[in-house]
Amino acid sequence: MPIGNPCPEVSAAPTERVAEPIRNFRRLDEFIATGGQPTERQLAALAGENTQVVINLALPTSTYALPDERAIVTRLGLVYVPIPVVFEAPTGADFELFSAELTARRGQKIFVHCALNYWVSAFIALHRVRQLGWSRAAALAELHQIWEPDAVWLQFLEVQFAK
Repeated sequence: MPIGNPCPEVSAAPTERVAEPIRNFRRLDEFIATGGQPTERQLAALAGENTQVVINLALPTSTYALPDERAIVTRLGLVYVPIPVVFEAPTGADFELFSAELTARRGQKIFVHCALNYWVSAFIALHRVRQLGWSRAAALAELHQIWEPDAVWLQFLEVQFAK
């Protein structure tokens, strides 16, 4: 199933080997998981579960950001895809790049994160509606399990849903 069924199983952490769970961790389906900023140890646990790709939507200066996350991820043998999204000013181009990456990597195990899984959940909702045929209501219900978007993100979502 691409990018989850409408009621995905929520997991507190990718494995029992991780002492602290990844903030707002969600396993959407057998290939896609999302969450807030992982620690180096949590990234290693994800690698141990055969995750192949890490997509990071956060800025290097975001809350909880790991110094040189790219080096950590590549040292673990994973592909690192940074798509730095400015939280206060998301763009359609940011979303299009994200959606293209998910589409191109279909069938690979991917972990997508930002600082708290807020803008990831918004991008996932958009991807589900625009690429996978989900209803807006179902996609937004999933998003609201993670956070309530502010005015900037509500406007961004409205414009992007209309495309």
